[in-house]
Amino acid sequence: MSPDVDLTIPKPGHHVLRDRLLALDSRLFEFAAEQHWPGAERVLPRLSRSANHGVLWFAAGALMAATRTPRARRAAVRGLASLSLASLTINTLGKRSVRRPRPVLDPVPQVRHLKRQPITTSFPSGHSASAAAFATGVALESPAWGAAVAPVAWSVALSRVYTGVHFPSDVLAGAALGACAAYAVRGLVPTRAQLRPPARPRAEVPALPEGEGLVLVANIASGTSDRVRTLLDALPGAEVVECEPDQVRPELEKAAAHARVLGVCGGDGTVNTAAEVALRHGLPLAVLPGGTLNHFAYDLGVEDVRDLTRALEHGHAVRVDVGRFRNGTRRGVFLNTFSLGVYPELVRERDTWSHLIGSWPAGVVAALRVLRADRHPLQVRLGTSARPLWLLFAGNGTYHRMGLAPGRRLDLADGVLDVRVVHGGRRPALRLLAAAVAGPLTRSPAHAAVQVGRLHLADVAPGSLLAYDGEVIEVEGEVTLEKLPEALTVYRPLPGHSHL
Repeated sequence: MSPDVDLTIPKPGHHVLRDRLLALDSRLFEFAAEQHWPGAERVLPRLSRSANHGVLWFAAGALMAATRTPRARRAAVRGLASLSLASLTINTLGKRSVRRPRPVLDPVPQVRHLKRQPITTSFPSGHSASAAAFATGVALESPAWGAAVAPVAWSVALSRVYTGVHFPSDVLAGAALGACAAYAVRGLVPTRAQLRPPARPRAEVPALPEGEGLVLVANIASGTSDRVRTLLDALPGAEVVECEPDQVRPELEKAAAHARVLGVCGGDGTVNTAAEVALRHGLPLAVLPGGTLNHFAYDLGVEDVRDLTRALEHGHAVRVDVGRFRNGTRRGVFLNTFSLGVYPELVRERDTWSHLIGSWPAGVVAALRVLRADRHPLQVRLGTSARPLWLLFAGNGTYHRMGLAPGRRLDLADGVLDVRVVHGGRRPALRLLAAAVAGPLTRSPAHAAVQVGRLHLADVAPGSLLAYDGEVIEVEGEVTLEKLPEALTVYRPLPGHSHL
């Protein structure tokens, strides 16, 4: 990097208030230079260097993401997004707006000097901006993680004065800018706490302080053992049955015969089975997320054992909608999504590869194989007209999305099916990409969207694949979708009782 201090620019004239502030800044810098904190000479210079180019914060974000908890992953992403915005602002506006030279190092002991002195302008401090942006962004999503990160961020900011590379005002201005960047990111992308699903419609359910009356069936293929043990520690009166995937439905039926509350731990497919059993037996459902995506549990506001146990202990629950489909004599329900066309083929292809290379790589391979294959659009009749379709998606409730990222549902009892259609035609990959970018827009040459309470499809070709909550089956002929408003009672923590 080349120096951006232009010493040919004439210094500004005298201004009483500015001169006093600069004098105070210099005295504070000299005061910091005189301090000798135990261990600081060894720790703070190293900490300052570790934050160069954001390396420290990217490492912290990776560590948080490695915990595999949704809240930690979201906090890490928000922290890094805030850091990126702060760095961009500092490098494009901040450093070039106020061309302040770096402090003279004479008052600072040699042992504190950085091995490589920065050559950019001094105001504001980029390290402080990045530290404050990351810590504030993390705290806005997860106050607990924010409290863990804050001391490190504060130490990085302090190290910039202690090592003599910034005046105190540089650090304060950088930290303020970083915090503002984090709030700007929150304005663009609200935190999950800001978008918690509404608490209504409330449902009357039994409170289970010790868990007595709860029978929870856990799919061991989802790796649920740790979650189940944590649940039993919190609710020792609960009964837990761990079983293989092919035994989930029989065990749920047995549990429903004597449970006050039917519980389930597993992925979305396992939760779907539990919901169908709970509906048939008229039982409230307790969902402990145990899969990879856990769309229903997360949209419900249940992210971990603490969320669920809190709802069970206090007897907090809501009624949610359920989607139902019919095809001939076959019946099924879905809590998340229903789809025909390319997506079910992708799911089947992904399942073929996932046990060999893992879920996410398998998804990429499946998408490439499905979209590159020589195929024709699905032919169905919607109303009175036959149409070629690459994809028909129906969500149980309105899905909100931004750009290419699929969003979440803010209301699980809005009474509608969120139907998205990608029209048939040439180049399916481009059409699907256009539909993803457009998100909830209602009409385009590539796709359409509508919200309805019922949908009837006819003349579906034999052997067409249908996916619901991750499960794939073959259908043909007529397929009918409908909403069951507020049909299922589910435990969930209510606003004002959430864990920070």
